[in-house]
Amino acid sequence: MTLALAHSRARTGVHAPAVRVEVYLSPGLPAMQIVGLPEAAVRESRDRVRAAIQCAQYEMPNRRIIVNLAPADLPKDGGRFDLPIALGILAANGDVSVEALGHYELLGELALTGELRPVDGVLPAALAAAREGRTLIVPQGNGEEAALASDVEAYTARTLLEVIAHINGVKSLPLALPQVQNTIQLVYPDLADVRGQSQARRALEIAAAGSHHLLLIGPPGCGKTLLASRLPGLLPEASEEEALESAAIASVSGRGLDLSRWKIRNFRSPHHTASAVALVGGGAEPRPGEISLAHNGVLFLDELAEWDRRALEVLREPMESGVVTISRAARSEEFPARFQLVAAMNPCPCGWFGDPSGRCRCSPDAILRYRARLSGPLLDRIDLQLSVPRLAPHEMRGDAPRGEATIHVRERVVAARARQLVRAGKTNARLTQSETETHCQLSRSDQNLMERAMDSLQLSARAIHRILRVARTIADLAGSEAIVTAHLAEAIGYRQLDRGQGRAVA
Repeated sequence: MTLALAHSRARTGVHAPAVRVEVYLSPGLPAMQIVGLPEAAVRESRDRVRAAIQCAQYEMPNRRIIVNLAPADLPKDGGRFDLPIALGILAANGDVSVEALGHYELLGELALTGELRPVDGVLPAALAAAREGRTLIVPQGNGEEAALASDVEAYTARTLLEVIAHINGVKSLPLALPQVQNTIQLVYPDLADVRGQSQARRALEIAAAGSHHLLLIGPPGCGKTLLASRLPGLLPEASEEEALESAAIASVSGRGLDLSRWKIRNFRSPHHTASAVALVGGGAEPRPGEISLAHNGVLFLDELAEWDRRALEVLREPMESGVVTISRAARSEEFPARFQLVAAMNPCPCGWFGDPSGRCRCSPDAILRYRARLSGPLLDRIDLQLSVPRLAPHEMRGDAPRGEATIHVRERVVAARARQLVRAGKTNARLTQSETETHCQLSRSDQNLMERAMDSLQLSARAIHRILRVARTIADLAGSEAIVTAHLAEAIGYRQLDRGQGRAVA
């Protein structure tokens, strides 16, 4: 037999397109040529495959070997094609059953000794193999990840020799088994640790219940970061579908999966010196950035006004669409980016504007310039904007009363989200314009209140819709079927940055 076919998967974003590994043995001087747009790591597989086959006690064909990775216009990278190339060569040489090989999809990098090394992007490949109805063989180090795709039959192998024995029916490989845990109650600190700040705690509960974006503005040491770190613990655990989406992103990111955090929502907190590429992703070989790694979780940006404005502006489109598209000259990739933004900033350059101590010495122009680092379109997309005051001395005493614990607040959040899912199939922050008009209807008097707020605060139409969604969430937390005046007034009160002047509203 001089022609053989093996199946594998490439990695493009969070997708795994099929790749046919076609191996042809032809007369001529012994040599191996790999075609089909292979990158350097794929071209170098010639030497790894040759050494691995010989270490497995098989003879490398003494003929000209042509390996075609189809489709030819899809870039191929990494060492993931080593295993299918090696098996294709052995099948073409008659050492492996060609018919049996066609039932498998293969991924794995080969060591010179024939051992299999794990590769990234296995979960998307496993999900795709399940849809095609093929069996997957992966390195032992990728077994737990492959097993997350519940509908796929996946086997794990330590060496090339074990794979050959399995395909030839000599000795079966072990099945990949999932090893996931759920430790959501052990990961995040308790909201009860936050002293005082009743309004900020309330805003945090509303943000958690409706997936709303939140901006905390206050002096240094008032508890902004402390509050933000408590938000993930208030969120319901991720659904199976959400957990798979997040795991697929982690799989292709190169950082690997932490199965002990299965169904736990991510909390990403990049430093304010991070670039736009670090936030949205990129590189010659596009990789997901922080906003995609926070998919279905929380993205916390501390010192928001200190961020480079160009980096912040790239958040605007993903905040609306829930996806980010990274375009390069040779390829374009799309990554999910449905994150919940929580940000914190000081009210002025020195941080003490509005503090009762009067220690702020910033001029009005300096304060305006500082606030102007955040564009109006970006602020429009943040549903809750809240001033967080400095704690009074008596609130910091050891015997001061503690607030509600995370577990009690989370119960209300879960109940409110359940109402939203029954009503619209999504959280309130993700309602479309037409869905907002349907589910967030106001009485005539409340409509007049909204119009007055729009005039006095110079709110855009986008901000109006976000206020309505926040009011709907407040009503859900109260168990109310309709939005009443108290719910709307509270939602308006969380728009604490004046659009026209860029200062806190008294």
